[in-house]
Order: sequence, then structure tokens, then C-alpha cells
Amino acid sequence: MLRHGYSVRFLRADAMLRRLRQSRLDNSRDAEMVALTTVDLLILDDFALEVMSKEESRDVYQLFLERTGHASMIVTSNRDTAEWLAMFDDVLLAQSAVDRFKNAAFDFIIEGESYRPRLKPKLDESNTAAPVPARSKPPTHPRNKRR
Repeated sequence: MLRHGYSVRFLRADAMLRRLRQSRLDNSRDAEMVALTTVDLLILDDFALEVMSKEESRDVYQLFLERTGHASMIVTSNRDTAEWLAMFDDVLLAQSAVDRFKNAAFDFIIEGESYRPRLKPKLDESNTAAPVPARSKPPTHPRNKRR
């Protein structure tokens, strides 16, 4: 997508909410929200892992409201969208936000084992002994060097 001139932004949900929280302190929230709502594709990773505060719930509602039907968004979550409702502080905002998102989205459900065990480092099968770290000589002061 980047090659075709589209703008893409990838954020973990907790990092996005933290940025929005911090932006309230320095009065840059509007600018931060504009950046999130105007990017061509927003990818939000690990959404709804933790319960959101009242402010975070409002931020997510506004984000979903402004992006739905206007710009593309990919949201990954380990929870079903029905479980997202319990993660919001305000039930009414939750229902509205999730309803907007869910009814304008395609669902891709990936089931099965995690890919992470395949990335786990393995010992070399031919050499089962654990590698021994090389011992290094203690540094010597230049005055103590032998000539």
C-alpha cells in the first residue's frame, strides 16, 4: 500500500490509548485524533486486552465513529467482538462503537496453535551440549602492560 501512495499507521491499542491520554496533558489531543482518523489505513493491534477507562472508551468510540465508512482499519484482538463490550467503561458507547465497527467490517477468525512456538530458538540438534561462554581476559591498565 505504501508503494501506491497510501498512508499506513500501525499501533498497539495500549500504545495508542497511552498517546491519547498523554496528548490531553499537552493539549495535542485534537491533533493526535486527526492523525489517527485521516491516515488511509490504521492497523490497531491487540485491541481490548484490558478494560478501558471512561476517557479511553470515548476515544475509541470517536475513532470508530470517524473512521467507519471513511477510511480503512484493521483491528486484531484475542477477543470476539461480543467480548469487547465488557472492555468499555460506558455500555452505551461500547454498543454504538462495536455495532458501527462490526457491521462495516469483514471478520477473519484465525484458530489453531500460536505461531510463536515456531519462532522459539532451538539448540543445534547435532551438538546437544550447551555452549560455554568464552572467557575474556580482564582489561589491563596501560601502565601495567609489559613491553
